[in-house]
Amino acid sequence: MLLSQALDTVLNFTPKEFSALSDLLSPELIDECLVDTGVVTLRKRRLPMDMMVWAVTGMSLFRSLSMNQIVSHLDIVLPGKRPFVAPSAVVQARQRLGEDVVRLVFEKSRQLWFDKTPLSNWNGLTLLAVDGTLWRAPDTPENDAAFGRTANIHSRSDWPQLRMVCQMEVTSHLLSGVSFGSVTETSEVDLAAGLVKQTPDNSLTILDKGFYALGLLHYWQTSGTGRHWMLPLRKDAKYRVLKKLDKGHELVEFDLSWQARKKWKDAPETLTARLISKQVNGKTVQILTSMCDARRYPKADIVELYGYRWEIEHGFREMKQHLLNNELTLRSKKPELVRQELWGVALAYNLLRFMMAQMAYSLKNVEPYQMGFKQAALYLTGQLSILPAVAPGKIPRIINEIMEMAGSFVLPKRRQRHYPRAVKKRPKRYAFRHD
Repeated sequence: MLLSQALDTVLNFTPKEFSALSDLLSPELIDECLVDTGVVTLRKRRLPMDMMVWAVTGMSLFRSLSMNQIVSHLDIVLPGKRPFVAPSAVVQARQRLGEDVVRLVFEKSRQLWFDKTPLSNWNGLTLLAVDGTLWRAPDTPENDAAFGRTANIHSRSDWPQLRMVCQMEVTSHLLSGVSFGSVTETSEVDLAAGLVKQTPDNSLTILDKGFYALGLLHYWQTSGTGRHWMLPLRKDAKYRVLKKLDKGHELVEFDLSWQARKKWKDAPETLTARLISKQVNGKTVQILTSMCDARRYPKADIVELYGYRWEIEHGFREMKQHLLNNELTLRSKKPELVRQELWGVALAYNLLRFMMAQMAYSLKNVEPYQMGFKQAALYLTGQLSILPAVAPGKIPRIINEIMEMAGSFVLPKRRQRHYPRAVKKRPKRYAFRHD
C-alpha cells in the first residue's frame, strides 16, 4: 500500500467531529494540481509525479533519511527490474515536478483544513499572527545568485538565504499563508503584502513591530471585510490625538509620507487608529490597532491579546528544531528545488498540525496549541511510516490508538517567565588564590 493510499485510509477514520479527510489530500486533489500547473506525464515512469509530491513532503517528515531512502521507505517507486532508482533519477523527477505543484497542494489543502477545523475566535475575529524568518540554502553558485546573503560592514553570511514570512492561526498553529523570496531583494513588509489576499475576513492579524508601515496597514484593513491588525507603536512614531477615550486610550491619526502614498496604491494622506497604553511588569506597552470600535472590542483584552504573537515564534521553532531536527540548511542545491522544498516543509508542518488538531479536539477543553509538537510529531511520523505495511483492515484500530494517545501530549500550563538582565561571570578553569 502506497503512503498516499495509507493516508487516505487514515483520513477516512477520523473522529466524528471531522468530515472524511480523504477529500483533502486525495490523489484526485494532487492530480488536479498537476493538471492546473501543466505537469502531466504521459509516459509511465517509475517515479510518478503524484507520488513525488509525497516524496517532497517526506523530505521534512523523515529528515534523517536521504531522498533515495525516502522514496524506498514510502514505497513510492513503481515495480520494475530493480528495487531502487538512481539518485539522479530522483533529482530529475523533482525537477519535472517543479515548485508550483507543491505550492498549489499546500494552498488548496490549507484552505480545506481551515474550513474543517473548529477554530476559536475573539469577539468574532479569527486570531492570526504574521512574522518572518530566514532559511539557509546550500552554498552553490546558483543559490547564491538567486537568493543572496545577509551582510553588514563587519561580516557576510556563510550561506545563501531566503526570507520567509508566514501567517499562522494562533490556536491551531495551522499556516494560512506563506511567502518567501531572496533575502537581498525582498523585505518582510513586501512579503507580508503578498499574504493580504489570503487573509480571511473578520480576522485580527497580530504583527511584529518590524511590519510598521502605514501603507501596508491601510492596505490590510481595506482589502476585505473586518480585516483588522494590531502591532506595537514604534518609538519614533508621530501622530495627532483625535479623541481621548479613557486613561491610556486614544483615537489617533498618522500622516502617510509621499513615498508611502507612491508605493501603496490608493493609500490615503492620513490613517486613523486606536492607541492603547498599559503598564506590564513596570513597563509601558503601547499597542496600535485598526479596531477603532471601543464598545465592540474592549481595551481590557487587547494588550493581553498581543501575547499570542509568540505562538508563531513557537511555530518557527517547531518547524526548524523539531520537524527538521535542527538541520537549518535545506537540502536542495538548485533554486527551484529549494523553493519546492520549502513548500514541502509548509505542507508537512500543516499535515502534522492538522492531525494534532484532531487529537486536541477529541479531548475536552484542549486547544491544539496546547499539544506538545515535538513528541506528538515523532509519534505521528512513526505511525505514518509504518502504515504502508499495515493491512487496511487494521487501520481503524491504529487510528483509535492514535486518538487514545492524545492526552499524553497535552502540555502543562505555561508558567510566567522572567529573566532579569544580568551579566554572569565566565567560568574559570583554575581556582583563585587568595593572598
